[in-house]
Amino acid sequence: MNIIKKSLLLSTLTLALWGCSSTPQQTWQEDTVYNITVLHTNDHHGRFWQNRYGEYGMAARKTLVDQIRTEVESAGGSVLLLSGGDINTGVPESDLQNAEPDFKGMSLIGYDAMAIGNHEFDNPISVLRMQEGWANFPLLSANIYDKKTDQRLFKPYQVFNLNGVKTAVIGLTTKDTAKIGNPEYISGFDFRDPELEAKKVIAEVENNEHPDLIFAVTHMGHYQNAQYGVNAPGDVTLARSLPEGALDMIVGGHSQEPVCMEGDNVVDANFQPGDDCVPDKQNGTYIVQAHEWGKYLGRADYQFKNGELTLLDYKLIPINLVKKVEVDGESKRVLVADKIEQDADVLEFLTPYQENGQAELSNQVAEINGKLEGDRSAVRFKQTNLGLLIAKAHKERTKADFGVMNSGGVRDSIQAGKVTYKDVLKVQPFANQVSYVDMTGAEVINYLNVVATKPVDTGAYAQFYGINMTVTKNGVEDIVIDGKPLELTKTYRFSIPSFNAAGGDGYPNVTNHDGFVNTGFVDAEVLKDYLQSNSPIDVSDYQPKGEINYQ
Repeated sequence: MNIIKKSLLLSTLTLALWGCSSTPQQTWQEDTVYNITVLHTNDHHGRFWQNRYGEYGMAARKTLVDQIRTEVESAGGSVLLLSGGDINTGVPESDLQNAEPDFKGMSLIGYDAMAIGNHEFDNPISVLRMQEGWANFPLLSANIYDKKTDQRLFKPYQVFNLNGVKTAVIGLTTKDTAKIGNPEYISGFDFRDPELEAKKVIAEVENNEHPDLIFAVTHMGHYQNAQYGVNAPGDVTLARSLPEGALDMIVGGHSQEPVCMEGDNVVDANFQPGDDCVPDKQNGTYIVQAHEWGKYLGRADYQFKNGELTLLDYKLIPINLVKKVEVDGESKRVLVADKIEQDADVLEFLTPYQENGQAELSNQVAEINGKLEGDRSAVRFKQTNLGLLIAKAHKERTKADFGVMNSGGVRDSIQAGKVTYKDVLKVQPFANQVSYVDMTGAEVINYLNVVATKPVDTGAYAQFYGINMTVTKNGVEDIVIDGKPLELTKTYRFSIPSFNAAGGDGYPNVTNHDGFVNTGFVDAEVLKDYLQSNSPIDVSDYQPKGEINYQ
């Protein structure tokens, strides 16, 4: 049914682009059941090592994948392991080693293919090419082109023979990469419309490979009912833009969420680790995503018979995730599911990388000529040079007009002299991500009326950079941005930690605002890069000069 359906739906497009093709040779047997299991992760972001609570980590993931492979293959089935991309950026032990442990760890686990994510471009293309060499699986993207040659930069698809069921996997990357990536590294590349490129590459695959199934690994984001706001269109929009069932499955990433639905076009907002999970289905295409960091291994069990693919079961399997419970009046962390032991060989392989990364944290990243003030007794009571510096670093990374930083996210000072990455992590240990919001001037006033008036001696007290204003107990007045009075109808951009953007510290939740973007950049990494790029740092350059006038 699927192969007939695809041929009918795509024949016009295929013939228009490629001309007549030969009759495909069927490799599966009539009336035979083929069991196919698709495993998936996404948005790994450097988490090759388990966290301090023993959660996730690639060694435990290897154990789980091997268990499922043995189960499925011993019953005559096939397993495909895919990643929705963003392997880079998030943990210093990984970042300092160009994600070498992560790509090599994925090879040991046995990944079959991955989508290229926007954070794969956080480094020069030479680093990404090196990472391709570390991977024994293809890095796929059909919609990234070299501007000079007008040729694709990466392999657009890979074909797998799953016990006679010919399965093509195509890759697609969010076109937002052009907006949120580092211009220094991506200016020579063209991130084309994934919807148009998907139609093009599907036609290529149909003409050249005659597959029975077509899956996509994407790094585009899952947005409920295609409500993507200021983000580039994601997987739901992609599925709806194609002929019905043109893609059998989309393994996604980028929005970093567990895609579990409670109804048509309604995400289960209350999903918890261990809960049942129903994937999204749009226009005949299943859409899945496994949150982030390897917290879960997604598992989709299919049955293929006479050209028709049927989903039998889907789940997100938590990898040693824990939850807090009260035991005898004390709060303790307990596993939400059975413990998954770490694979000894993978653990042995990764250990030197973890140790080397820890050692590199002691290396110097900058030098300063005085104290950057982050002591709790100061930063929660007044504007400080470190608060301003962090807000400026976030502002510049996001190309914002001004920066907002909660003082509760500043956990230590940086003393005069040599600064190490370990010093930076003492200041910002929570791995919050830097986000930004585009708002009208009128909206900015309403926002600042809440945020700028947060009381002292709390983590909510805000540090600012790039804005002048008077703050009274009733609100804000005399706002000046970039040397000019605020205009009510003009659009302004401000940076904000993801914690506060989501409502942390009692800030307004702006994550559903049309102008909200989470860049995915970790705050400590942004601070480190700023210090490194501007070293030596003269602390007097960041001394508050009355920009925020409290009355």
